[in-house]
Amino acid sequence: MRLKLLWVGKTQESWVRTGIEEYAGRIRRYMPLEILEAREEKGAQAAAMRERECERLAKLIPKGGKLVLLDERGEAMTSPELASFLSKNRDQGTQDLVFAIGGAFGFTDAFRSQAFKSISLSRMTLTHQMVRVFLLEQIYRGFTIINGEPYHHE
Repeated sequence: MRLKLLWVGKTQESWVRTGIEEYAGRIRRYMPLEILEAREEKGAQAAAMRERECERLAKLIPKGGKLVLLDERGEAMTSPELASFLSKNRDQGTQDLVFAIGGAFGFTDAFRSQAFKSISLSRMTLTHQMVRVFLLEQIYRGFTIINGEPYHHE
């Protein structure tokens, strides 16, 4: 299985880039990981921005990839539940598991309809920049749980 993370816009803050690099490196010890950025839309109405950004994200999804949206309205999961989700997809032969983080205005309904699953990292609203690090850390945590490594504590 290959992991792909898609998000809208460049990572602005250096501390966020540092976190991304740290956890991406850790994840790559377990599985191939590719991070792709879709260009952020500016200067339009929210609906038009959302539409264009989702079109760009859709072009980055490999054929047959299982799309997982990061969405505050998605299913809440514990870290062990995410680990189980990763493990099941790996064991069932998923070739590309694709996590997508939308822009400031989220996803269109059409893009949502393409998703295999929608998950939430929190019921709180988080910036789409910080979610990048949080998602990567949780994926890393998931792999340490799968492998019985002493990172996650119950």
